[in-house]
Amino acid sequence: MAPVLEKQLPAAAGAGDNNNEDEEGQNLWTSILSEVSTRSNSKLPSGKNILIFGEDGSGKTTLMAKLQGADHNKKGRGLEYLYLSVHDEDRDDLTRCNVWILDGDLYHKGLLKFAVSPQTLPDCLAMFVVDMSRPWTVMESLKKWASVLRDHIDKLKVTPEDIREMEQKMVKSFQEYTEPEEATPSSPQRRAPAGPEDDAVVLPLGDNVLTHNLGIPVLVVCTKCDAVAVLEKEQDYRDEHFDFIQSHIRTFCLQYGAGLIYTSVKEEKNLDLLYKYIVHKLYDFRFTTPALVVEKDAVFIPSGWDNEKKIGILHENLSTVRPEDPFEDFITQPPVRKLVHDKEICSEDEQVFLMKQQSLLAKQPATPTRGATESPARTASGSPRPAGRGQTGVTAGSMAAVKKPDPNMKAGAANEGVLANFFNSLLSKKTGSPGGPASPVGAGVQGSAKKTGQKPGLTDVQAELDRMTRKQDSMVSANNLPAPESEA
Repeated sequence: MAPVLEKQLPAAAGAGDNNNEDEEGQNLWTSILSEVSTRSNSKLPSGKNILIFGEDGSGKTTLMAKLQGADHNKKGRGLEYLYLSVHDEDRDDLTRCNVWILDGDLYHKGLLKFAVSPQTLPDCLAMFVVDMSRPWTVMESLKKWASVLRDHIDKLKVTPEDIREMEQKMVKSFQEYTEPEEATPSSPQRRAPAGPEDDAVVLPLGDNVLTHNLGIPVLVVCTKCDAVAVLEKEQDYRDEHFDFIQSHIRTFCLQYGAGLIYTSVKEEKNLDLLYKYIVHKLYDFRFTTPALVVEKDAVFIPSGWDNEKKIGILHENLSTVRPEDPFEDFITQPPVRKLVHDKEICSEDEQVFLMKQQSLLAKQPATPTRGATESPARTASGSPRPAGRGQTGVTAGSMAAVKKPDPNMKAGAANEGVLANFFNSLLSKKTGSPGGPASPVGAGVQGSAKKTGQKPGLTDVQAELDRMTRKQDSMVSANNLPAPESEA
């Protein structure tokens, strides 16, 4: 019997080992199945949507292309589609987030039906983009696009129970906001779901908080914040203006429970922060950045942080305007400078131009000839002059003609007439008593000139000068004779 017992004992021991192996294998399969189920539950959800609204030129497409990592600046019309790649480093999971960009023209608002449906509405985030380089359009743009989104949601066939549930979720998210803690390298990227033991004290909402609850997260993005320096330099904006603008935007954000962020693609300011906040709101990623309100061109206010008391701090810096004043009364649009465009001058055909000039010349009056402008030479003055001065009556007459031209003649004709009178007076011969009419040069003088071989003009002048000199001498001697004595 002993050998039998020996054989039975090893058999019993082998059965026990098999049972242990079966249990270990079952536990291994159980752990694998639980891990797979856990991983499937923690996978990034697909089908998340970002709805972007804003005016033309506000930088919607450029901003999202920068977040996407693309360098292109292609701008479409109607309803544009992009996507953001979202990576979960903890689970090594990757998904796509749909981005729908509505055109700035209200004519295309009907295209929202292709981006938002009753089934996809709970997975949407609305983003209102405004242009800080044109601050006078900010509030009007926010109100217009918020109204467009509200009208579209009201037209969707969503049950009142689902709408109420979405609104309550927004209220709870706003009330449960807490200051983020700094993340450590070992902390998970995604935030663990809150359990019953994590319930915190919920504070009541203020009077002007979530009065326009859309049921989905809302984010206000102010682009082109690098234009703040330009506004200060060219439009004379001061800190008071920027505080007033920020006050009105933050009041709007309180009414919709929205977050606020200032960005600049040109300076790459707050772009990473914008991406992290988007994935935090849509995929519940851990977010560790607190509110930023110090720099006027890099403001960041997460949803749930702000209240009317904090906004009131901005009102302390307002001196020339009140917080309740209309936005458009203080932030006014500067006058538009009209560009002066030179009129385009078209060249005409050469022959046409010459014909026009010919017709203009034919219409002009004829220019008077030299003979018509000449005036007779004036007689020399009969008053005696000293011989030493070398000035004769002929020269005096010519100077008188130079000094007094004919007023009826034009400038060119008058000059020609003066010169003609001067030379004619040189060639004329004055005879008779002083002041008498001048007579032409006699034949005897001309004959003597021919005999001597001198020019007629020069001989005539020399003879005239000799005659006047002799006459002046005789007149002087006659004046020097003693007067006759009167008889007693």
